[in-house]
Amino acid sequence: MKDNRFTVTAALPYANGPLHLGHVAGVYLPADIFVRFKRMIKEDVLFVCGSDEHGAAITLRAKKEGITPQEIVDKYHNIIKQAFSDFDITFDIYSRTSNEIHHKTAQDYFTTLNDKKSFIQKTTEQYYDAEFNQFLADRYITGQCPNCANENAYGDQCEKCGSALSPTDLINPISTLSGNTPVLKETTHWFLPMEKHEDWLREWIKEGKLDGVQQHDPKLWRNQVNGQCMSWIDGGLHPRAMTRDLDWGVKVPVEGADGKVLYVWLDAPIGYISMTKEWAQQQNKNWEDYWTGDRKLVHFIGKDNIVFHAIIFPILLKEHGGLVLPDNVPAYEFLNLEGNKFSTSKNWAVWLHEFIADHPTKIDELKYVLTAIAPESKDAEFTWKEFQDRINNELADIVGNFVNRAVILTHKYYDANVPAKGKLTELDEDVLKQLADFPQRIADLISKYKIREAQAEAINVARLGNKYLAETEPWKISKDQSEEAQDRVRTIMNFALQITANLTLVLAPFLPKKAQLIRDFLNIEELDWSLAGTATILEDNHKINPEKPSILIEKIEDEFVTKEVEKLKASVKEIVEVKTDPQKELVSFDDFTKMDIRVGEILTAEKVKKADKLLKLTVDTGLDKRTIVSGIAEHFTPEEVIGKRVSVLLNLAPRKIRGVESQGMILMAENTEGKLSFVEPAEGFNAGSEIR
Repeated sequence: MKDNRFTVTAALPYANGPLHLGHVAGVYLPADIFVRFKRMIKEDVLFVCGSDEHGAAITLRAKKEGITPQEIVDKYHNIIKQAFSDFDITFDIYSRTSNEIHHKTAQDYFTTLNDKKSFIQKTTEQYYDAEFNQFLADRYITGQCPNCANENAYGDQCEKCGSALSPTDLINPISTLSGNTPVLKETTHWFLPMEKHEDWLREWIKEGKLDGVQQHDPKLWRNQVNGQCMSWIDGGLHPRAMTRDLDWGVKVPVEGADGKVLYVWLDAPIGYISMTKEWAQQQNKNWEDYWTGDRKLVHFIGKDNIVFHAIIFPILLKEHGGLVLPDNVPAYEFLNLEGNKFSTSKNWAVWLHEFIADHPTKIDELKYVLTAIAPESKDAEFTWKEFQDRINNELADIVGNFVNRAVILTHKYYDANVPAKGKLTELDEDVLKQLADFPQRIADLISKYKIREAQAEAINVARLGNKYLAETEPWKISKDQSEEAQDRVRTIMNFALQITANLTLVLAPFLPKKAQLIRDFLNIEELDWSLAGTATILEDNHKINPEKPSILIEKIEDEFVTKEVEKLKASVKEIVEVKTDPQKELVSFDDFTKMDIRVGEILTAEKVKKADKLLKLTVDTGLDKRTIVSGIAEHFTPEEVIGKRVSVLLNLAPRKIRGVESQGMILMAENTEGKLSFVEPAEGFNAGSEIR
């Protein structure tokens, strides 16, 4: 297997609140699975994370709770760090940006770039709250998003549509300090002239090349990452301020910068470097070995952080010189909860530390479900009913059932000793071949950041075992006392135990506690990955644990689901009653069959001039690439929709809309609030697949 060296980062969580399941599913769990596997195959991996303790979000929370910013970050840093530890996320270091080593590293980094003339100083008009006598950082301003019309967008980002913003982009801005309309006042800041970097960024993102040299495989980058980045670049990059008028953060280390701190999106990514330095000092290593040479830098993030990690931070890394650029930025879409978005303000959330406190024995079960529904390419939804179904129907019925049968029958027939194999049948040979194929498939999927599919393949090893036992039925053959029959049973049970031993390997990155429990059943130590796929892991007459096995996976009762749903509803501050429109008039089956509806993939998107509601889309239908005009611009930005797989009505008569001929219709779902959502097909249904 190719020897790679990885520095893996997970987005620094804001220390202004605890972690909920949306955070875990979209960043930290997939990163941990990736890292665990790379360690299993003996690759050199450093896994870095820590609390992001600067930025206006921290000071806002402090004002809200009536305490100091330092008290806020101390409180939530400890909650977050403990939750990660209890959830068994295997960071090499989990630190914080308030540490002295981070402040010095960030200031030195800024000084290096400033000395290289990487920044420009500009005096601009920025929003100012006259009542509080201070300039307003991005998060101190709210207003209407110019892209999706969300009334509660922040000055740096709209959390509804994910658009990155500047405060002056907002419509009807309001100061969160006084509630007044802020005024514009001159102030001087250091800006990163991003427009100077468009050419190399375009080549690096689209082709994976830097100065003509191949740096990464662009085909392994997710569509939403490529799409959002190219939309920004093709739309023209602009200078972005790298400093802010605030009294909380890393002080700008140059003369004339009193009252200014580093912009949090300059400060926070440098945290990956400062935390590497901190770890390296503790381990007596050289931190530069993890940020230079042929090291592969991988950022696991949510989709709202794409631009910062795939455009802004790479610019900063390249400007510094001598540091590696990201090899991949696997960004995840959002996880929703029981029909609505996670909302910290409404307390519509399942908090990680609370789940662990309530269900300390179900940590791997939660890991399994979050990975099975991971929002790798589109938004996903967590429900307690699906949690129950997946645990009961997949983990318990497939994995738990197989392991239990294999171990219990060994106790019954052979007094907990592994029987020797006899003569192999054609079925046995086929099972051996199938078993041997799993490790490479799992390895390939994880290396391509398809963590969800990789876990499904690991579960398929147990499926193979169940199918083998169902087809061979050793409990029936064992009734025949002939030597031939008994030899056959020994072979079957040896195979079943070898497959069980394989499960301890393939499940280890995903379900480490369950993998350990199976090892305990088999009375074996942790295995080397090189043994995966073989049927010689357990030696003949090896004594498995003489104690009868405990239940590997306990089923979830209906009462559990009811209790969790009621707890969620009881804690929420506002529940919106959902009403639906009545059914429309009946149509004939013949009328329905005339409609040609297929899966399409949106390749490009742009706004239609002088039409606030329209986007012009290029859609791959599997038959052709056609133009479709869709009235969704008030709900989605062009960069959001690129790469989406959608449902398309193809044989709608073409018509001109604002001078553009539209050759079909994108099908959308609309709720009672008028919000739109794409009707997205499941994974594996590509452009051209018919919808019937």
